[in-house]
Amino acid sequence: MTEFTTEFTPLTALFGGALIGLSTVLLMLLTGRVAGISGILGGCLMLRTTYLNWRLAFLAGLVAAPLLGALFGFALPVPQMPASWGVIVGAGLLVGFGTRLGGGCTSGHGVCGIARLSPRSIVATVIFVATAITVVFLVRHGFGGSPWRS
Repeated sequence: MTEFTTEFTPLTALFGGALIGLSTVLLMLLTGRVAGISGILGGCLMLRTTYLNWRLAFLAGLVAAPLLGALFGFALPVPQMPASWGVIVGAGLLVGFGTRLGGGCTSGHGVCGIARLSPRSIVATVIFVATAITVVFLVRHGFGGSPWRS
């Protein structure tokens, strides 16, 4: 089983969190919209969508920001993917299903909804986190180790 380590850098985390907060506040102030990524992406995929320009700009910023950071010398992390494409596809489908079932994603509920003191978002975020903890525990301890193999 492969051990995973992360390098926690408080200043980088603080700066990143501040940028996320700033972007969500600016989006709410300028458009009146919540920065839920699943809703923004879903709005781009609809045939007859309104406000397509800001949605595309927001998504482009999500892709461009780390690439811009890399140009300034910040290292881009190399994702560690499971050995099986089936696991990747299955996980993506489960995330999409859960997002629809929960009425939004962790960014919409966790960042924006909690900031607005939305009871629905607080409950959804608690469920997201509890589910993540349970899944990590089961994958690491209940099913014979991690699916991420080197």
